[in-house]
Amino acid sequence: MTPPPPGCAALGAPRTCVPGPLAWSRLSLRRLLLLLWTAAASQGHPRSAPRISTVWRGHARQDHIDFGPAEPHTVLFHEPGSSSVWVGGRSKLYLFDFPKGKNASVHMVNINSTKGSCRDKRDCENYITLLEKQGEGLLVCGTNARRPSCWILVNDTVMLLGERKGYAPFSPDENSLVLFDGDEVYSTIRKQEYNGKIPRFRRIKGEIELYTSDTVMQNPQFIKATIVHQDHAYDDKIYYFFREDNPDKNPEAPLNVSRVAQLCKGDQGGESSLSVSKWNTFLKAMLVCSDAATNKNFNRLQDVFLLPDPNGQWRDTRVYGVFSNPWNYSAVCVYSLGDIDKVFRTSSLKGYHAGLPNPRPGKCLPDRQPIPTETFQVADSHPEVVQRVEPMGPLKTPLFHSKYHYQKVVVHRMHASNGETFHVLYLTTDKGTIHKVVESGDREHSLVFNILEIQPFHRAAAIQAMSLDADRRKLYVSSQWEVSQVPLDLCEVYNGGCHGCLMARDPYCGWYQDRCISIYSSQGPVLQSINPTEPHRECPNPKPEEAPLQKVSLAQNSRYYLSCPMESRHATYSWRHEKNVEQSCEPGHQSPNCILFIENLTDLQYGHYYCEAQEGSYLHEAQHWELLREDGAMASHLLGHTCALAASLWLSILPTLALGLLVH
Repeated sequence: MTPPPPGCAALGAPRTCVPGPLAWSRLSLRRLLLLLWTAAASQGHPRSAPRISTVWRGHARQDHIDFGPAEPHTVLFHEPGSSSVWVGGRSKLYLFDFPKGKNASVHMVNINSTKGSCRDKRDCENYITLLEKQGEGLLVCGTNARRPSCWILVNDTVMLLGERKGYAPFSPDENSLVLFDGDEVYSTIRKQEYNGKIPRFRRIKGEIELYTSDTVMQNPQFIKATIVHQDHAYDDKIYYFFREDNPDKNPEAPLNVSRVAQLCKGDQGGESSLSVSKWNTFLKAMLVCSDAATNKNFNRLQDVFLLPDPNGQWRDTRVYGVFSNPWNYSAVCVYSLGDIDKVFRTSSLKGYHAGLPNPRPGKCLPDRQPIPTETFQVADSHPEVVQRVEPMGPLKTPLFHSKYHYQKVVVHRMHASNGETFHVLYLTTDKGTIHKVVESGDREHSLVFNILEIQPFHRAAAIQAMSLDADRRKLYVSSQWEVSQVPLDLCEVYNGGCHGCLMARDPYCGWYQDRCISIYSSQGPVLQSINPTEPHRECPNPKPEEAPLQKVSLAQNSRYYLSCPMESRHATYSWRHEKNVEQSCEPGHQSPNCILFIENLTDLQYGHYYCEAQEGSYLHEAQHWELLREDGAMASHLLGHTCALAASLWLSILPTLALGLLVH
């Protein structure tokens, strides 16, 4: 920010600068600023905050496309390696194409409702809720004016398949989950609108239709489902993740409990009339995400992402779970499928104290054998196992926790230029931004660093859907207004030469021929240092570049402020005059600038001012100003022409500071 002109640096300046009610007393202004400074400096948790923030503008007409009219509900489908993204909206299907180096394009296909009886105008819409590739076509399912139906799209030709219960909900606001595996389809969507309101997990297409008992889950909200092919085909499992009402009604107990459930994919139902149409292998376990050291518990599961093992070992698949607590703080916990499988295979049942029947509840049987009635009855009346699923690592704690409210997560496994493996998490926030968090090290000693906050849209809005393409190294995100393509290797946002590039600790980026560039686009060896504490020491020049000198002439006894943009939220910014530190702004400071106020310029206050950023052992000069003396006549002339501008600058700064207080 450019400093204001002489004499107009504060709202408490002489009457000729800011007349009327804005002519605050010098004392009142000083007290207000001290209050804002003190409160701003005390807020936040700097170590879990993103180091820097950026707005992704993209390349002109290549990385953003608008819907036109707002789309309140969207669903996104993307095939890895493709430049196209399908997005389902309100009675429309959009095909967005992002060809490399060319302008993006959009093609629309209308899929209107077949009407029927409608309660109101909103119910008459056809909200697309499911997109799934089927052969050479695309399966499209939607609410269809509260008569859920499906269509097949092949080469721009849309054919109605008719009503498909269980494939789409009656309203786009309903919690729904649909899972495809070959010719089999599993769904949590109720088939009837006015009855059967107890949520169930069903096999709706396959050899035998099955559903979960009405008593095994309490008001579940389904998050994610997956099929795991184990060592023997008969042992293949369905795992689904959900949260439900806590059966413990103690006032101090959390309202929600997060769970993982297991089903045998080959479950054929039971032998008795009560079990023949039900899943007979259902068991559920609690997912624990808590930090004993800080006594913080995160009970509300928000999203799940499964990262397969690169060697194809299903037990080593990593399960990333995003959790929140009643204060909307978040944590990420990481589990392994092997640990989940072991809990279900070995744990006793909660509340059941007799000997377990043979076969034990939850066991998958070969040769399509039905589950004995006794085994079903025990599991149906005691569906929860005693042992809880705990995070990976020796401490069984979250990968990290944060004051931010995270909602969705995807994870990319990548290799830096030296071959080291990193897991990069992309987490959406309730503010419509994406946090890029780097996890390094092995499962026993993970190091985590929140390196970047990305605003992905031209028009700030909540993120409705997100898809990761590891092949093209792109992230596709949609809001109610637009779809954006965000590169994973977003290296141009890192300033400060070699030191700034390496301090970013971004495994996609490195220093090459005086530029911070993607490791995938360099023509030679790239300088990278993922040293968590002192990456800048790898740079050829031991000292970072100095800030350019800026000069301003000021009249004696005038007021002034110097503003230094705080690029890194992990650094302490200090204004130094000669050898004295005049102002410090600690990590977690809510204002985007570190501001030094000079209320009355005296002879001792002219001279050089340095804004220095200290981040660990990394010290660099962010700004350098020289305040020069100026004669009174010139100061008065400048004062009369620029006081209105100064007032507007101040009015823009103070709300920003105050807003940080109100938010927290």
